[in-house]
Amino acid sequence: MITKSVKIFVVSLTALAWLISNNLLAQSPDDLMKSANKFYQDGNYQLAVESYQKILGQGFESGALYYNLGNAYFKTGKLGYAIFSYEKGLKIDPNDEDLSYNLKIANSRTVDKITELPKLFLVSWWDGLVTSLNVSGWSFIVIIIFWILLASIAVYFFSRRAILQRISFLSSSTSLALLIIAVVLLVARVNREAATNYGILLEQTYPVKVSPDSKSNDAFVIHEGIKFAIEDHVNDWTKIRLIDGKVGWIQKNVFGQI
Repeated sequence: MITKSVKIFVVSLTALAWLISNNLLAQSPDDLMKSANKFYQDGNYQLAVESYQKILGQGFESGALYYNLGNAYFKTGKLGYAIFSYEKGLKIDPNDEDLSYNLKIANSRTVDKITELPKLFLVSWWDGLVTSLNVSGWSFIVIIIFWILLASIAVYFFSRRAILQRISFLSSSTSLALLIIAVVLLVARVNREAATNYGILLEQTYPVKVSPDSKSNDAFVIHEGIKFAIEDHVNDWTKIRLIDGKVGWIQKNVFGQI
């Protein structure tokens, strides 16, 4: 028979556990980041990963967060997850040198060394220009140039001095040309992100299938950290394409979509 004192003790213990769990859930992203960084500095990399993931679970994302998460995964030996984190960070901040550098180091540790199909110089140059900024970056450029264009037009119509009108006319013409180019680049960037998705294999080794069926023949084998384009979906299967042109099918639960 459970005594009254035991019941009180159980209720108190339950209440205490509830308060502790709620306090942990109520941690702000800043508090979680400080805790995660402390775990990382102390060598508790798995706890650091869990804390960084909690921040993502609260809906917060940044290049710095994915950088730290990737470093923690790298220290735990999860190369695929590390590369996936760096890639996610670069999608947010494509010009982050630390992310790019660590991604190169992580990619150098991958098993698969695949040579990309050669591209024409103009195609490579255009791809580099389009991907030099993300959608937010190109949007910001468009807005700035648009306001410069409006200011130049205002000066042209309201100024009574000929020299200012000539300068504003030249500025307006240049701004209009740059605005058109920036809008084209913005549209290209948006279309690129909408049309092409990429994934990173998280499993250590995985046999890619010829068709979306576990009983089909193996097309080739890939290893953790390899990046591929996502082309199609059939139930729980995803069609992928490697940079060397190889095509096959893998299950959805073995990779992370960037």
